[in-house]
Amino acid sequence: MSQAEDIESVDEDGLIESVSGPVVTATDLDARMNDVVYVGDEGLMGEVIEIEGNLTTIQVYEETSGVGPGEPVENTGEPLSVDLGPGVLDAIYDGVQRPLDVLEEKMGTAFLDRGVDAPGIDFETEWEFTPTVEEGDTLEAGDVVGEVPETESITHRVMVPPDYEGGEVTSVESGSFTVDEVVVELDSGEEVTMHQEWPVRQSRPADTKETPTVPLVSGQRILDGLFPIAKGGTAAIPGPFGSGKTVTQHQLAKWADADIVVYVGCGERGNEMTEVIEDFPELEDPTTGKPLMARTTLIANTSNMPVAARESCIYTGITIAEYFRDMGYDVALMADSTSRWAEAMREISSRLEEMPGEEGYPAYLAAALSEFYERAGKFQLMNGDEGSISVIGAVSPPGGDFSEPVTQNTLRIVKTFWALDADLAERRHFPSINWDESYSLYRQQLDPWFRENVADDWPEVRQWAVDVLDEEGELQEIVQLVGKDALPEDQQLTLEVARYLREAWLQQNAFHDVDTYCDPKKTYRMLEAIRTFNDEAFDALEAGVPVEEIQNVDAAPRLNRMNTSEEWNEFIDELESDLQEQIRSLY
Repeated sequence: MSQAEDIESVDEDGLIESVSGPVVTATDLDARMNDVVYVGDEGLMGEVIEIEGNLTTIQVYEETSGVGPGEPVENTGEPLSVDLGPGVLDAIYDGVQRPLDVLEEKMGTAFLDRGVDAPGIDFETEWEFTPTVEEGDTLEAGDVVGEVPETESITHRVMVPPDYEGGEVTSVESGSFTVDEVVVELDSGEEVTMHQEWPVRQSRPADTKETPTVPLVSGQRILDGLFPIAKGGTAAIPGPFGSGKTVTQHQLAKWADADIVVYVGCGERGNEMTEVIEDFPELEDPTTGKPLMARTTLIANTSNMPVAARESCIYTGITIAEYFRDMGYDVALMADSTSRWAEAMREISSRLEEMPGEEGYPAYLAAALSEFYERAGKFQLMNGDEGSISVIGAVSPPGGDFSEPVTQNTLRIVKTFWALDADLAERRHFPSINWDESYSLYRQQLDPWFRENVADDWPEVRQWAVDVLDEEGELQEIVQLVGKDALPEDQQLTLEVARYLREAWLQQNAFHDVDTYCDPKKTYRMLEAIRTFNDEAFDALEAGVPVEEIQNVDAAPRLNRMNTSEEWNEFIDELESDLQEQIRSLY
């Protein structure tokens, strides 16, 4: 049955005048900007994006082939909104929050008919609600009224909707309820259920935005060690085709120490999204030991899905993230990729015949990117708790050109930049993040956390690694001209230390059971072991030991095996002891 047939009490108050791809023009439609409408005899879902006199322009979220002039357009009178409540986790949605598994079951096939629809959460399932308030308590918007065990990992906190006035509790229920049954009544006449709706283009309110001081630990050495992101921070991963953007996003979604993960596959290839959908239910959460999907929501809008829905999927994802943030959780949102989102905006803009900006992108590209990334942050919530949203967006610049508009506008907004390098990827160096071009503006504000939780000298050891890599970059230019053997021995030794930094520390195998995740303390200890080799080697060099003898000590190659050692603490302790003993025995 089509969505149009499901709608009651809505007049067919408009007619299609013209169709241009996903953009439809209707006449005599009584509508406001951003109203959701249903277009044509099949009831295709769309959104009002322009009103000019008697003409209304609609962005349709489904394929419009076969739709013609004269067919009806029905207005819901409501903006594009998402259903929020128990059942959002462990779900896979399309760009406008239609649950794909429910639609597949409804249709009996993975190939969905146009116009088919289903609510974002199940309104028939009963959830066990345990109140945390009593009659007589005074509540305000955002206050938690009870809890529901949504998944094995996450307790769903039922809240007073942020647009309620609040008041005194006159009635409170306990037991099993569907999401639209009233569980708390207030003397203001307002009724609280487990279900909320929220417009996706409107950010959910919070009290204040604070400076983040805790890192989002990713378990990836180059990120945690050199370019950390804060909980509540923003990051961009730009890179050309095949450089590892998606794998890096997958690693972050699997291992980042966020409470909730929202993964938005925006215009990526279907096989990559299939890998996510198949892998995530099989993965174990390293923190809880429970299935990873128990704390994850997936939004799949692949490159072969309607382009208009791609434009909305980013907003759908960030609104779901804000909902869990309001519960006091730390949420990580992965957007892969914002370039495909921008391309969708460009296509819609061109069909609307808007004045194009640089490279044909709409003139409001920078504003749209800012509006999205600014919904991230660490927040003091309306109920006094704290919550955060960390947003990590992949960017796919054509040909790896970082000077193109999407990358440049993103860099003006985000505070962490992980630049993927095609040359590193070709040399099979993964993650192929270029340490010379990447940066993090969160380092200074996160250093106190690393000092307290990892090591007192974390910033100093990290800076030593940065200095060695910088010096190697300068020396490589000379090596290409005159060869390595023409360098003084101390510079040859610097190149050897830098090689271990690159091969033993910066490289990380996402598909190795042990190396796929690296605890920050292990990240530090590995770096400390390489620094031990550095210090001992330069002491020996000053004592007159030839650089070739230092390079050939038996213990040095074991630096490359630190990453795969399960008993890494004992392995590194023994390795440091052997390095000191063997190098000192040379003089």
